[in-house]
Amino acid sequence: MKRSILNITPAPAPRVGLLITCLADLLRPTTVLSTSRLLASVGCRVIVPNQQTCCGQPFYNGGDIVNARALARRTIAQFDAFDYIVAPSGSCIGMLKKHYPALFADEPAWERRAKDFAARCFEITNFLVNVRDPERLVMTTHDSDGASYGTVTYHDSCSGLRGLGIHHQPRFLLERVMGIGIAEMPHSNVCCGFGGAFCIEYPALSTRIVSNKVANVETVGANTLLGGDLGCLFNIAGRLQRMQSPIKVYHVAEVLAGMSGIPSICHQE
Repeated sequence: MKRSILNITPAPAPRVGLLITCLADLLRPTTVLSTSRLLASVGCRVIVPNQQTCCGQPFYNGGDIVNARALARRTIAQFDAFDYIVAPSGSCIGMLKKHYPALFADEPAWERRAKDFAARCFEITNFLVNVRDPERLVMTTHDSDGASYGTVTYHDSCSGLRGLGIHHQPRFLLERVMGIGIAEMPHSNVCCGFGGAFCIEYPALSTRIVSNKVANVETVGANTLLGGDLGCLFNIAGRLQRMQSPIKVYHVAEVLAGMSGIPSICHQE
């Protein structure tokens, strides 16, 4: 028995390629740092390919299939060697998982490659809950100053919720952060009005939608709004800032990684 125990070889750390996303790279790099910390805390070897670019979603949504396909090929080539590909975004991961295979429907070899690639792509909270052992994360978050966030509510992004089934995962993890409980706002699963180019093409309608979202946040007396997609969070934070609201906005990864000292998205310079 002793010999068999001593001969057990620990599983090697999975190699995770971190897709940093355009918004996080340009506007909220603390989200990338938080995601990297979380992955490392559950035993992953985190690699950030420094030549990565946009995943191609703006081109795809705009109907430019040629450039969307070119960026898909580039992204697959850069990340294909990793065991997993993880991003702090349901929107970008949705592009990789759902739309990359469809882009190559008329190219069988690339379609097979895209499907294999898609199976290894995960949004960060989904990865922590369903791929790695979430109990390992408790040790890194139990001393977070959860009480500093006050009453917390959560916005479910359209891409994460409807595209990837992200709902219970962030809540499951947040319950394990000391002092944090979720006050569920009405219609947490309803669009915030961002929708990528939608908020630019239909600004009046977008403003009405985000105003409804803010009203729902206020209904539960929330001090802090969390979410998993920066597009949504910047949109809601922008509305809160114009209203001079004291409500703070953070990416869920920032809270889980214990980064309570960073500025809210509403108040970053």
